[in-house]
Amino acid sequence: MKPISVRVIRELSDRHTYHGWVWIDGYELGPKGEAVARRELFVLRGGVRVQLQAPRRPNEPRRPLRRTPARVG
Repeated sequence: MKPISVRVIRELSDRHTYHGWVWIDGYELGPKGEAVARRELFVLRGGVRVQLQAPRRPNEPRRPLRRTPARVG
């Protein structure tokens, strides 16, 4: 079974589950970090890993930061 990346919208706390398991509502993310499908998932809380940034493909170049010019004077 292959793991997937999901952007969690919320935990569905109104559903009663087994101890340590939760229902979550979120978007499955594609290889570029875009939402490809909405999902309701029944997951073991201990098996969920928090990732703060979307994964970057090895051959994908880094994008330069865009900065707003500062007005001086």
